[in-house]
Amino acid sequence: MKRTLSCLLLFSALSWACNQPTTESMGDFPATDSVFVTALGKEYSIPAPSEKALSQFQEAKAAYESNPEDLEALIWYGRRTAYLGQYQQAIAIFSKGIEKFPSEPKLYRHRGHRYISVRQFDKAIADLEKAAELIQGTPNEIEPDGMPNALNIPVSSLHGNIYYHLGLAYYLVGDYEKAYQAYLKCRDSGSHYDNIVSSTHWLYMIQQRMGNPSKADSLLAPIHGDSTVIENQSYADLCRLYKGWIPVDSLIQQGPGGNPSNDAVRYGVANWYLYHGDTALAKNLMEGLLETNSFASFGYVAAEQDWIRLFRD
Repeated sequence: MKRTLSCLLLFSALSWACNQPTTESMGDFPATDSVFVTALGKEYSIPAPSEKALSQFQEAKAAYESNPEDLEALIWYGRRTAYLGQYQQAIAIFSKGIEKFPSEPKLYRHRGHRYISVRQFDKAIADLEKAAELIQGTPNEIEPDGMPNALNIPVSSLHGNIYYHLGLAYYLVGDYEKAYQAYLKCRDSGSHYDNIVSSTHWLYMIQQRMGNPSKADSLLAPIHGDSTVIENQSYADLCRLYKGWIPVDSLIQQGPGGNPSNDAVRYGVANWYLYHGDTALAKNLMEGLLETNSFASFGYVAAEQDWIRLFRD
């Protein structure tokens, strides 16, 4: 039975690789990636996709190929490709979409996200600034989740995601003032508490980085102990830490990591120690995060950039 399952998984992985976009089907795309190299030169093998992820990718690919002029089909083709760890191919798909739909903010939003994944932050900023420009004066809309939460309730919006990723891209290059302004717009984009805690976490952390602890504390006003989050529990917990409701020790995590939510907490706690003057412990925590295989999580990417700017000899 185990051998049969292994064979099935191997067959699925091979089928996935063989069915990636080709020059005949989509243009001059790079070959399928099997290894990801980080900004610090660490190499990680891209894991074979799960059967569910592979099936969703194949469905999205077929939907696109049956109607290549369908914007949503193209977007989901790109998103499902990215979920397999094929970020360069996803970027190529979104680029193809931008050629067809040059005024569509969703395409710049998603390509900008994946430029962050591959550490091309200037390109990410350019795309996300373009997306922000294109949504001016337009109504906001819920953005469907590619990986739904347990309640299957989308908690983010197009405008919120554009400003969230733009703020992150600015933060990653150390432009904290622009990151702050972007996250203010992110928080103003929707009243859902998941949006409030995620944007407030970054707003607080940015002002602490800028040496403004009083202003950072003032940004915690929308955080309430009786509010409920659906999926951003990591950010909610960090905001509770910032409010002084829980001790920092309760959030320090042990083990290999590998979960984006856990990585967000690890990075947030490391930052907490950094701006409270314990640089050695902050460095140790970030080093621990960088020893995990979470190369795609935002916590990992942020720790990587901090390591390059603050700690690398």
